Parts: sequence; structure tokens; C-alpha cells
Amino acid sequence: MDQTTEVFRPLQADDPVAVAGYRLAARLGAGGMGRVYLSHTRGGRPVALKVVRPELADDPDFRRRFRREVTAARRVRGAYTAELIDADPDATPPWLATLYVPGPSLADAVARRGPLPDAAVLWLMAGVAEALQAIHAEGVVHRDLKPSNVLLAADGPRVIDFGIALAADGTSYTATGSTIGTPAFMAPEQATGGEVTAATDVFALGQTAAFAALGRPLYGEGPGVNVLYRIVHSEPDLSLLPEPLRPLFARCLAADPAERATPAEIVEWCRRRLGAEDGAGGGPAVWREITGPQAAVPAPVPEPTAVAPRPLVGYPPPGWLRPTAQERRTRRRRAALMSVAVAVGAVLAVILATSVMDAKGRPGARHTAGGVTTSGSPGSGGPRSSASASGSGSGSAGSSDTEGVPGAARTPSASPAQPRAEDYGGSYLNASTPLSIEHPYGGGKDDKGALRLGCRTIGCELDAGDSTIVQMYGAHGTTLDECRLILKDATKHRWTLTGAAAGSEFCVRHPSGDVALFVLRIKSTAMPEAAFLEGDLTVWRNASEDAA
Repeated sequence: MDQTTEVFRPLQADDPVAVAGYRLAARLGAGGMGRVYLSHTRGGRPVALKVVRPELADDPDFRRRFRREVTAARRVRGAYTAELIDADPDATPPWLATLYVPGPSLADAVARRGPLPDAAVLWLMAGVAEALQAIHAEGVVHRDLKPSNVLLAADGPRVIDFGIALAADGTSYTATGSTIGTPAFMAPEQATGGEVTAATDVFALGQTAAFAALGRPLYGEGPGVNVLYRIVHSEPDLSLLPEPLRPLFARCLAADPAERATPAEIVEWCRRRLGAEDGAGGGPAVWREITGPQAAVPAPVPEPTAVAPRPLVGYPPPGWLRPTAQERRTRRRRAALMSVAVAVGAVLAVILATSVMDAKGRPGARHTAGGVTTSGSPGSGGPRSSASASGSGSGSAGSSDTEGVPGAARTPSASPAQPRAEDYGGSYLNASTPLSIEHPYGGGKDDKGALRLGCRTIGCELDAGDSTIVQMYGAHGTTLDECRLILKDATKHRWTLTGAAAGSEFCVRHPSGDVALFVLRIKSTAMPEAAFLEGDLTVWRNASEDAA
């Protein structure tokens, strides 16, 4: 597997294709806060776009902290930070975008080549310390500085995810006992729930640099609780580290936060020892060696054309709106007028045909068509009979007689065509807004087979009313024939959502004979009073086995 494949993974079935107008080109990774994707600005500059997990997005306290940290992070400008360029903490789900840094993380670089040379460790510490200066200057504390949050660009390190960990602290997502931060890189005060300050990030910098120098965590590995115990109750074994670097590590890893070096002191210490190697061109040769060749960044995803046959799957792009009430009334009026026009045309056709046949039936009237003579007795009231021959309009000789419909000739019925799929992207439902199968963009309250969201049970449930519903476990891209097969003997009208997640698919058989497929994209059920679902609905009209 080449480096490009390792860095840029293809989007999966449960990934959106766009977020707030940013077209997603690849998946970069995932973490406790959410998934990270590669996208591009409108000018083509690559960005790393992080989408927050639904579990966090449902927590009002998280949103409040996330909004505050995003506001602070917007002000951070540093040569060794990945600049935050866009964010929406009030979106569903919340997201943020930073400039994409081409280069591996420190964790990946060490896993690939082993411990870094002393000069590279000094360059790393100087760059990260300078990044901390810029971050702390805006009142932000990183709280989760670690090797995977340090990217190695060709001209030096870049610190990412600064300040964002604070937003997740104390939310329901961490109620399982996990602590914000990574145990192997925490400071003692952070591990014991004490006050977290800028000095906490300095301790994490010392551990991160020690990892780079040793190729493994300074306080050892194993269960997180054991690592935290060693951090709190034992002194670090500095004899494992390169001798020239030990004085600096001792200052960074002091148990008392007040005794730790400041980021400015770390920068000065490293610069003095780098000396002539610290050229103005962007780092010593040894630094460029550890970053390795840069992976080719995928090109921006083109905007969809206006004639796309299917709607985009994923988060609706900006400007997408459901039809307004006025638009729905206008569409219904147009449909009604068309129905009336068709009905009037049909009546006129019958009247015309009746008039012609009446004329043919008058005494003495004889008409020859294609060699067939048709006559009738006036006022007989009995059905007229017509023998069909070649050219009679039936399309074949010897066709059956037509009775009861004057002037009508039976034609062979065409074979039924495969039902056409109707797609309704970005379909939404909650406790008060059902999702109608008959009228997906409105009018669902009168649809007894509409999908409704109920949260009387843990995890909530989909209530299909008079419709039948089945979840397609492990399925992606379910077809009409597959829905027909699974619905053939189905009897359930409700389906619990406990095991459902983004990408889950549900087949629905409506009493009208319509078959529908609902693909879940967003599930927000942590707060039952505000629960909602959003997904993509596909409807095949009159397509059930019974209807067929």
C-alpha cells in the first residue's frame, strides 16, 4: 500500500459527500471527537474538515463549550499551527475546517522509521513550543497534545486540534469513565482532575518529545489507569533519553507546574543548541529526512451538474430547502388542473365516439372500413358487435369482440415496466413531523402509512403505521427486488432504532402498494424531546409483490 492510499482513504457508505458546501474528497481519519475528511476551499486549497460525533452534538453543554473554543481558536495565528479557517458550532452536526498540512503525524513517522535523531527532536520541540506560545496567547489550552496531534510538514511541525478537547470535557460522551486527553501524555494535575493550565501543555510537550526520542511513551505502556498512576506517583526515568537533551526534559516534566519551563524558554534553549543547523530555509536536512516524500493530495471534487439524475447523498448542500407551503399548493393546483384536463379530454373522446356510432346506426346508413360492413338497428338498445379484421385498429386479425363501449377496440396490454425510482434526498422526521411515503415533501399527517419517530422506548423507534417495515442489517445499496423479497412475509409495523446508525437502511411496504427505502444519515436520539432523523428516501410507486 502506497503512502497516498494510507493517508487518503475513500469515503464509506455512511460518509456524507458534502458538508456545508465543502465537497469531501477522502477520509483522513477518526477520533473521539468525530471523523476528519479532506476537502478544498472554493479556490482549491486543501482543508481538513472535522465533523463532530452525533453523541457529542446532542449535548447542549458540549455545544456551548465547542462554540467558545472555536471562537478562541479562530484568533490563533502561528507559524507552527494549522489555522482554523471555517466552522459552524451550531450546525447539525457541528463541524470545523483547518488548513490541511501535507505530512505524516509524529506517531506515524516514529512507527515507520523509529526514534528521531537528536537534532530532529530539538527542531520538533522548538516548533511545538512556538505553536504553544501562539495558542496560549489567545487564552486557549490544548489539553490533548500528543504525537498524533503533531503533523510533520516539510518546513517544521504543525500542532492541530488545539483547544477543542476542552469542549468535550464533562459531556455524556465521557461519562463512561474515560478522561479527556491521552493517558500516556497527560500531566499529573490533569490525571488527578486538578487545574489545567498552559503548564499542562508543556508537560505534554515533554512526553511527546520523549516519545519521538525513544520510539515509545516515556512512562511505559499498558492499561491507561496504570500509566496514569506512574505519571502521578513516580519520577520519569530521564536516563533513557539522550544525554544532551536531559536538562530540557527535566524542566518540562517537573511535577510542580510552577517549576516547568515556559514555551519561550524551550524555544530559546533549542535554538541555541541547533546552532548552524537551524538554517533560515525551513529546517535541517535531518528534519526533511524524517518527513519522507509527500503524498499527492487528491484534486477537488467537482460540483455536481444541474442535470444530475439523482440528488446528492449526505448532508444537504447550502441553499437546499424543502418546498414551501405555497409551492406545495401551487404544485397541487397544477396537478389538479392537469387531471381535470385529462378527464375532460376523455369525456369528449367518448362523446365523439358515441356520436360516430350513432350516425352509423341510423336507418340506411352503411359504412365500410377495411372491407368490414357495420350496421345497426335504431333504438334497439342492444350492444353493437364489431368484427375486427386487418386494419380495424385492433392491431391484429381475429381479435376478440368489444362489447359495452361504443367504438372502442381492445388492444393487447403492454408488459409492465420496472417501476421508476423517485428520490427524495435530505428527508426529515421527528415526533411531530412524519415522513410520508405518498407525499414525501409535505402532507404526511394524513398518510396512515407514513414513518413517524417515537421515543417511548430507549433508543426511540420508527413507527410505520399501516405500512410494514424491516431493517436491512449490514446492507448498503439495497435494491427494489431485495426490498420486495424481505417484505414479502414481513408483519412488523414498528422498528426500534437502538441498533441503527448512519448508513442503516429500512425497507417499507405502504398500503397503497408503494415500496420505499429509507437510508439513515443522521440519528439524533440522545435527547428524546428533541430527537430527529434525517436520511434519503427512495420510493417505487405501485411496486409491491401484491401490487405487481
